[in-house]
Amino acid sequence: MNREFIEALGELEKEKHISRDILLDAIESALVSAYKKNYGTSQNVRVVIDKETGDIAVLSRKDIVAEEDIEDDMTQMSLEEAHEIDPRYEIGDAIEFAVTPRDFGRIAAQTAKQVVVQRIREAERGMVYDDFVTRQGEILTGTVQRKSGQTMFINVGRTEGILPANEQVPGESFDVHQRLKVYIMDVKKTNKGPQVFLSRSHPGLVKQLFELEVPEIQDGIVEIRGIAREAGSRTKMAVWSEDENVDPVGACVGTRGSRVQSIVDELHGEKIDIIFWSDDPQELISNVLSPASVEEVIIDDEENRMATAVVPDYQLSLAIGKQGQNVRLAAKVSGWKIDIKSHTQYFEELENQEYYEDEDVPEDEYYDESEPAEEDEILTDEKPETEDDLATEEPEDAEADIDEEPAEEEQEDEEPADDVITEVTEDEEAQDAEEPAEPEEETVESEEE
Repeated sequence: MNREFIEALGELEKEKHISRDILLDAIESALVSAYKKNYGTSQNVRVVIDKETGDIAVLSRKDIVAEEDIEDDMTQMSLEEAHEIDPRYEIGDAIEFAVTPRDFGRIAAQTAKQVVVQRIREAERGMVYDDFVTRQGEILTGTVQRKSGQTMFINVGRTEGILPANEQVPGESFDVHQRLKVYIMDVKKTNKGPQVFLSRSHPGLVKQLFELEVPEIQDGIVEIRGIAREAGSRTKMAVWSEDENVDPVGACVGTRGSRVQSIVDELHGEKIDIIFWSDDPQELISNVLSPASVEEVIIDDEENRMATAVVPDYQLSLAIGKQGQNVRLAAKVSGWKIDIKSHTQYFEELENQEYYEDEDVPEDEYYDESEPAEEDEILTDEKPETEDDLATEEPEDAEADIDEEPAEEEQEDEEPADDVITEVTEDEEAQDAEEPAEPEEETVESEEE
């Protein structure tokens, strides 16, 4: 019987991957519960199992106290009774003696079985939790066990992982019993056992796939400095190497793109941009905006990590990307807030800024208020007015103030005057004929004046 018991422990250890010590401890606790179920719960007993022979012994423990201090005969013994067993006992010592029963009843045996099964299950859950909590951040291959709505339950070996809907890649679809690679995102301990939360959209999945595919990354020659991902669409990854003889981008791409192509196939055609990392922020920002070419990078605020990238006019949309995807991923990879501007836009803003800066120059730099004459010469080309000029201008102003009607009356008065002159000249025609011709010209000229 004892030999069969030891062999059964060995088989259980191999099947459940639980150490023999844990199994023996569970059986000892089960036997204690069965003993108390059969003989009373007030007894202070413990079970000892020999690991080699499988012999089982139940020991009852009693504390030695003074006779007047005895409260419970099942757990306490007087000093006189202890001296009958061994005179060397003193108050405060404890005596253990065997009380191994010949057999347990049906109820006690059922209790022992339940305790053993429960302890084994708890030990199994604890081992699963300890195993997966140390593997958090890694990837593993699992099989779709079942589906509940949009949530998938993945069999990952010793437990069942949960792949929520928000951690799945849009457009991907897996059938039951289909194999796939998943990323261990989180492990939690609950009353029902450990829960392993998986992901297919986490950037760590791409990173771990490259570590499995590229030996240089496993050996530490190539280092992944930054990675950003929009699952199902595009991933940007910045790599760097201390070895000058190693091309980090070429190592990740592989011969004719063989290495990166296997990862793209695993991700069902997701685009992957592999760029070179640089400690120079201007060079880094220029690299992360690929495939767009950058003319210039201006560091606006180094403390808050803000910069402006100037790109050619025809590549502005390429630098920004569809719905801003390219610049958004570039900002996540580099850790800088990037403002994209076209060549024309940037230099127009620069010219406007310079213009407004010139407008804000104080007037003191243009002229000196203490020299008004020079100020007039600078501000206007007109000469200062003199008294003679003012005198000549006054009559003009006065004539401008005269109404037009009086002017017409003067003209009406002048017309009869001409008639009178005409009549006079007719009466004196004889006299005018005798006068020389020159005075007539002067008269005509005067009349015209």
